[in-house]
Amino acid sequence: MLLFQVAVAVTFVAISTAAPAPSTHAVHEKRDAPATDWVKGARIEGDAILPMRIGLTQTNLEKGYDYLMEVSDPDSDKYGKYWSMEEVHDVFAPPKETVRTVREWLTASGIHGSRVRQSDNNGWLAFDATAEEAEKLLKTEYHEHEHKHSANVRVGCDEQELPPPLDAYHIPKHIQEHIDYITPGIKLTPVVKRSVKVKRESSISSKPAGRTSSPAGSDDSQSLSPNAMNLPPDIRGCGLNITPPCIKALYQIPDATLKSPGNSLGLFEQGSYFNKQDLDSFYAEYAPYVPQGTYPVPQLIDGANFSVSLNSSFNSGEANIDIDMAYSLIYPQTVTLYQTDDQIYEPEEVATTNLFNTFLDALDGSYCNYTAFGETGDDPSIDPIYPDPAPGGYKGQRQCGVYKPTNVISASYGQAEADLPIKYSKRQCNEFMKLGLQGHSILVASGDYGVSSFPGDGGANGCLGPDGLIFNPQYPSNCPYITSVGATMLYPHQTVYTPESVMHVNLSGTAQNFTTAGGFSNYYAQPAYQQAAVAKYFAEANPPYPYYSEFSVNVNTTKGIYNRIGRAYPDVAANGAQFRAQTAGTDFHWYGSSLASPLFASVLTLINEERFKAGKGPVGFVNPTLYKNPEVLNDITNGTNVGCGSQGFHTATGWDPATGLGTPNYPDMLQLFMSLP
Repeated sequence: MLLFQVAVAVTFVAISTAAPAPSTHAVHEKRDAPATDWVKGARIEGDAILPMRIGLTQTNLEKGYDYLMEVSDPDSDKYGKYWSMEEVHDVFAPPKETVRTVREWLTASGIHGSRVRQSDNNGWLAFDATAEEAEKLLKTEYHEHEHKHSANVRVGCDEQELPPPLDAYHIPKHIQEHIDYITPGIKLTPVVKRSVKVKRESSISSKPAGRTSSPAGSDDSQSLSPNAMNLPPDIRGCGLNITPPCIKALYQIPDATLKSPGNSLGLFEQGSYFNKQDLDSFYAEYAPYVPQGTYPVPQLIDGANFSVSLNSSFNSGEANIDIDMAYSLIYPQTVTLYQTDDQIYEPEEVATTNLFNTFLDALDGSYCNYTAFGETGDDPSIDPIYPDPAPGGYKGQRQCGVYKPTNVISASYGQAEADLPIKYSKRQCNEFMKLGLQGHSILVASGDYGVSSFPGDGGANGCLGPDGLIFNPQYPSNCPYITSVGATMLYPHQTVYTPESVMHVNLSGTAQNFTTAGGFSNYYAQPAYQQAAVAKYFAEANPPYPYYSEFSVNVNTTKGIYNRIGRAYPDVAANGAQFRAQTAGTDFHWYGSSLASPLFASVLTLINEERFKAGKGPVGFVNPTLYKNPEVLNDITNGTNVGCGSQGFHTATGWDPATGLGTPNYPDMLQLFMSLP
């Protein structure tokens, strides 16, 4: 909102051309290809005030992976010996030399020391500067940028010297090692949540919710296979309708009985709210052991609402199905709802750029940057700014460190990796690493468009490159410090005792090839814990596509279509099709990895219950353990995740880029994790 205020408070007129960058400077951050959804407008007048934020390079980040493996690798003597939040902060704080060097540069550039303030954790320097000062400081130009599909106006930099002119800025070479990134900086492209109603669901009944028919429905009985007719009634129709009994039978998950203090399952939600009537209808129909009136524990962030009315446009289904899935598997344990941002920002966030920063702020106060002149935000050109001056907006200060993270957190949201500057996304990814060091498990949905992103993100078909043929990896699944969860499905004639396949359905419109996402990052290298599994896949499956082996690839010139050396995802999978749940009073089939992430997170929560009962700690970051013990998962060997004019990646024995290592086998997973200290 601050940047919009700047836009209306000043006029945009031509001013003198920014001075060319001298040889002592270097491009610090740039976007390799123009954003498709933001249009550069007029240059900002020189006396307009910009809130500048300099993210300082933290120390020891290069050791973060090794630190995390020490507490997460089952063969490590330090397995399960998690760090405290204070220990994490102390180890990664920027060194005093970094702070001194950057302050000296600012002073020498005409930014007096009295104007510069530092965040509590020493991670940020903040000051207000005129556009003319900022342009001189960074050897760039600042322009307004208008979003093609909304009224949003942002401020971003533009480098005239690079052919063609691209978003970039310069800093002196001798301070590059001390600065992570600077905002306002390069402009950004859209974000999308993992499920959108018209892309994710198909109505299966015009009857009101809460009807008492069996999960298969009387009209489904003739479609059941002979094998299904011999099963108990509550799991006969699982090839047509996935319900909690189906999920429990698929993965041998027992009925939950434990409720250890402090073991609530956390759900991140943004842009979608739950409705109480829809939850109660789901419990009555599909999980009657969950009492009516069972709702999540509210941990509301920056003015977020708890729930909405039945017919509210905010009742889009995502929050409902996440809560339905979790409570139906872990009750009597609770669900904690991390509903993020006020209703002014939340609808915009599913169509523009912002993901996770205000959520991470609320969990870790040190992640927040300094507040100046009543305007705050991790990146004012990207993230929400509080107090929100819009009518009905949240008028309080941004919440920093107000909630303790739950042991397991699931997020069914994401966006294309290329939508975010690499330094911005790496800063978030490192925060996930820090949460792992403290014993938290972070799971995210891998996505629902195969090897592409959603249509229009990158190219018309959601792919990269001038011909729309290059695979478009997803964030945050590309982050090596989270567990990415793909989606599987049963075919209509199958039962819970037959192997699943890749989730791949035709939901019409832009979701004709609605299929679980997977692939290889262009930003992050393959972590050591998965290298052997990925090498086996390449050796045995041998995908028939040209590839490249580099990061920050130029998609306009490369001859390959995926990055052979990138972080591979997903890590695991779970069922993500034909899930029955109510939204706005109507019973729907739901599809997507949005279902798979809270399902797998529920499994980890149940395992934590048993570990706590035995006097042990939480499972923490599970990837190293699972990659060393893939036999505790059900290997998926049928299907492919199409996209970008290709068949995508086929499944294979062992890990593959469609379903990862496979789906949970609860008894085997429990035995494994109970054997660890």
